Amino acid sequence: MTAPSQTWKAKHVSRRDFLKSSAAVCLGMPFHSRAAERRERGRRPSFVFFLVDDMGWTDAVCYGSSFYETPNIDRLAKTGMRFIQAYAACPVCSPTRASIMSGKYPARLNLTDYLIGAKRGKLNPANYIHQLPLEEVTIAETLKEAGYATFFAGKWHLGPEGFWPEEQGFDVNKGGIDRGGPYGGNKYFSPYGNPRLEDGPEGEHLPDRLATETAKFIEAHRDGPFLAYLSFYSVHTPLMARPDLKAKYEEKRKGIQAGEIWGQEGARKVRLVQEHAVYAGMIEAMDQAVGKVLDALDRLDLAEDTVVFFMSDNGGLSTSEGHPTSNLPLRAGKGWLYEGGIREPMIVRAPGITKAGSTCSEPVISTDFYPTMLELTGLPAKPKQHIDGISFVPLLKGGKSLGRRAIFWHYPHYGNQGGSPGGAVRAGDYKLIEFYEDGRIELYNLKKDIGEKNNLAEKMPEKADEMLAMLKAWREDVDAQMPTPNPDYRPTGR
Repeated sequence: MTAPSQTWKAKHVSRRDFLKSSAAVCLGMPFHSRAAERRERGRRPSFVFFLVDDMGWTDAVCYGSSFYETPNIDRLAKTGMRFIQAYAACPVCSPTRASIMSGKYPARLNLTDYLIGAKRGKLNPANYIHQLPLEEVTIAETLKEAGYATFFAGKWHLGPEGFWPEEQGFDVNKGGIDRGGPYGGNKYFSPYGNPRLEDGPEGEHLPDRLATETAKFIEAHRDGPFLAYLSFYSVHTPLMARPDLKAKYEEKRKGIQAGEIWGQEGARKVRLVQEHAVYAGMIEAMDQAVGKVLDALDRLDLAEDTVVFFMSDNGGLSTSEGHPTSNLPLRAGKGWLYEGGIREPMIVRAPGITKAGSTCSEPVISTDFYPTMLELTGLPAKPKQHIDGISFVPLLKGGKSLGRRAIFWHYPHYGNQGGSPGGAVRAGDYKLIEFYEDGRIELYNLKKDIGEKNNLAEKMPEKADEMLAMLKAWREDVDAQMPTPNPDYRPTGR
């Protein structure tokens, strides 16, 4: 492997004329000599990682929303690469977050549900651990060992105290605790009641505060490589927006010809139209926070030295808890193994590598960030750690395929949103879902049927059998824990 300093230097110095024109213009900033000097010294790239909570695939304008307003996310897409088949490793939060930190499938970690969930039905859910083990070498620990300053802000939700970000490789922790939402104090407004985030002035808004803390960290560490990981509590419940933004979208909603707002997914109603004013306000506030951090990179002349990642941890909340968003054309949402629960908005801007305004249709998954970040720095791979991840640097360079055989999911739990225990596999254009309660399988061609409306299992039994065998073999390989019969189960009405 090329030495890290040579890798980063070559990608930038050899393209200096391009950076002076195209990239600098796209970013709305001049080409400064200080950035060139840093590249001449062979400095490794820094990283900013935006992880949004519960943001659906179509919750940004650049992904098709006509109601929400996301100028900063759209700006990132215009200057980077937008992935249209990016997946979370689980339809709920904690397992996906663990997959990013570890590079492993949640099933391999045996961390397969949010912390802590225990709903029962016909089956008892599989047992699972309630923290990201300290034995896992996180991406933050690996970068810290290589001389990176590391920062975490926002939602952690990967275990109790003793397993918080400061124990997992982060030098600074602003707000990362065991909670899955901002449930202390005044929730999304100060006082926060968060033991890892000092209260601000009364009424201060949480997403803006987290962005401010992130920008301060970046400025303080502008002369060395850093990892700034902004993991929003937004747009998770409780559904709360700034009054000005709520009023803005209530007014905007008056001009919408919504049509049918509700559909049905199993026993749950599912939202079909994006017109929830409070949720829209939460999306815009989160977008403004993204903009504050991007602006800091520009102001500090760091944009050309910093790789930016943007992703959500699971699908949008459409079948429960206020039903605030619609994931159409995808089916269902958070808590389900249908595309609405696992397909995510994802954008990557790697200056000198990604083509501004490009898109990628190759499937990737959240386990892939770890090896990708290592390859971007030139640091050696840790294949025994990020065993389930594949670096997607070739895609950032314009490649069309990673040569991956399949992607897998294992969710042996009942979700709060109506989903039931199951597993899934995607290979090529086909996706198979196995429902553990009764062994039912569904097979879809996602290229032709992105909404998963046409179950092909009976029409293509050989394909279904082939993919089911793949799923079962994978479960055995990762030692996936399965749900068990619930002897106390009584069907409704008995």
